[in-house]
Amino acid sequence: MEECETKPIVNTGLRGVTVASTRISDVKGEEGKLIYRGYRVQDLAASATFEEVVHLLLREKLPDKTELAAMRKQLADERPIPAEVVSALKTRPADSLPMDILQAAVPMLANHDPDIRDSSREAFDRMAVRLVAKLATVLAAWGRIRQGKEPIEPDPDLGQGANFLYTLFGETPDEELARFFDICLLLHAEHSFNASTFSARQIASTRAHIYAAVAGAIGSLSGELHGGANVRVMEMLLDIDDPGNVESYVKKILDEGKKIMGLGHAVYKTDDPRAHIISPMSKKMGERTGQTKWCEISRKLEKVGKEEFKKRKKIDIFVNVDFYSASLYYTMGIPVDFFSPVFAIARVAGWAAHVLEEQFAEAAPKPMLYRPASEYVGDYCGPEECAFVPIDERK
Repeated sequence: MEECETKPIVNTGLRGVTVASTRISDVKGEEGKLIYRGYRVQDLAASATFEEVVHLLLREKLPDKTELAAMRKQLADERPIPAEVVSALKTRPADSLPMDILQAAVPMLANHDPDIRDSSREAFDRMAVRLVAKLATVLAAWGRIRQGKEPIEPDPDLGQGANFLYTLFGETPDEELARFFDICLLLHAEHSFNASTFSARQIASTRAHIYAAVAGAIGSLSGELHGGANVRVMEMLLDIDDPGNVESYVKKILDEGKKIMGLGHAVYKTDDPRAHIISPMSKKMGERTGQTKWCEISRKLEKVGKEEFKKRKKIDIFVNVDFYSASLYYTMGIPVDFFSPVFAIARVAGWAAHVLEEQFAEAAPKPMLYRPASEYVGDYCGPEECAFVPIDERK
């Protein structure tokens, strides 16, 4: 009898492996499409608000006028954060990583949630809205506290995006600026089974509460290969500094075998549709603030980077959402180390929707605990078992 050949396990990061079904979103990588519950993200960005998308993700439908008014009121009512959380933030070192601050605040918010011990669908929905509302307030509060300033109370008459800018900067944004930021929140709200969403669903599969799942998701998002990518894009733009330096920079980076941040994606095989929505906003914000060079550098970098990559690798590479969101946030005045947390205050809507789906979907009312397999390849003794040696006899 011939022995079966053992094929080595390839660490693919689960790429191409379907682990669950979802009704929340679809990323059509080959076509460059992103769909939220049946709606193209381009259509939502053109006509909807972030609050409408929150309703769509959590309640599974676009709201009518009455439902939207109710969602806006619920978000407005839930934006203030407990005084105890503000006091705790004031004890943190000013140089703390903002993503760590945001992640640490989540369990503190859980401590003050009246629904934390209620495992019903209705309670989870209320907690989901609270997280969407309060996480943005926490981040804005930290932005002021670390500068020695007092946090600003949210304005119930402003929407989610405008409120964040107001509570961060202390000035009510004009309509165009508020709309640009609202679109950014909308575009980052959901993206199927990315690393942070998978983390949230995996935690939710244990029947942990929604705060635990979101805290884990924030930890996942903090990595430079996920939510931290736009930070590295801005660092790259600052390093280039002038459109005239783009060509030499691209050649140098590729000669060293490094990546051009913002080009390439794990799923899209064409340009990320969100990048084409953000690019003109970046250009407009540059014109508004007299900082046109950042968008100019980005656009030239996209062109030269694609051409040089094609020339060397004989394959195409495509722009992703981080490429232009970096220059847009920078010209809005958002601190570079806040780029990833801003991602989080948008994506929390998608995380919450996935937690709700994981725990309450009709097809699987009780979650299947995520428990992937692995191949043990051994270590000190190789693949075989080790013979135990008493401590006095070990060398």
